[in-house]
Amino acid sequence: MAALRRATVTWEGDLASGAGRVSAVSSAAFVSLPVTWASRSEQPDGRTSPEELLAAAHASCFSMALSGSLARAGNPPQRLEVTSQVTFDQIDGNWTVVSSKLTVHGRVQGLDAEQFAAAAEQAKASCPISRALAGNVALTVEAVLDLP
Repeated sequence: MAALRRATVTWEGDLASGAGRVSAVSSAAFVSLPVTWASRSEQPDGRTSPEELLAAAHASCFSMALSGSLARAGNPPQRLEVTSQVTFDQIDGNWTVVSSKLTVHGRVQGLDAEQFAAAAEQAKASCPISRALAGNVALTVEAVLDLP
């Protein structure tokens, strides 16, 4: 059965001076987060943006994909710390999500740095958010194996 998730936004005003509020309807994990054009293209100033939410989605999806693949291979991680840095920039005069750079620091027994990097590349390719972005957004991953 397909999983359905919902979010809503209420926006008031024009793009430059208007503002909105975004809420996670399915989970109620966040309610009425402020969002503005300036929070996308300038400084966040306590407001979120679609790109920040995309970064959160990509980091969490990737961490699940990597954790699952490591466990299936017999090396469940002790800890994974994942960051996604999403770049939003103008390309040919159009604002565009250009890239998502994943960085993962992991504690995993039984793997060397090369094996961990290979597992991270595989997880980047298999994560559903990565697959949704593939072909449109540059995706990279930097994997650092920390000492246990």
